Amino acid sequence: MASLVRHITVDCTDPCRLAQFWAEVLDGSLAEDDFPGDPEASVITGGSGLLFIAVPEKKTGKNRLHLDLQPQDRSRDEEVARLLALGASLVADHRRPDGTGWATLADPEGNEFCVERSAAERVG
Repeated sequence: MASLVRHITVDCTDPCRLAQFWAEVLDGSLAEDDFPGDPEASVITGGSGLLFIAVPEKKTGKNRLHLDLQPQDRSRDEEVARLLALGASLVADHRRPDGTGWATLADPEGNEFCVERSAAERVG
């Protein structure tokens, strides 16, 4: 049997704060034993989990790996608006007038991720 991805691990300065942000993004939850000030925090989702680990240094360059999100129950633009309201910031807007494209956002610690079109938008 091959391996599977158990966690995608992210270095950060405040694991609980960043895990709370991503739990909201992914409609997940923090592990029961994760609290503010802990050196790590896990987000439990329906897929692979996210693990946030405290490191002393801040992010300094472009991510070598990033997440691509696909909204499940709303449009890409509605999801971008929701994530901005949660505390994300818009890094680059690659949305085109014909409805294709994506938006690149950053979480509260500057880790980039993309929001693509929903499955319904891809079909329609």
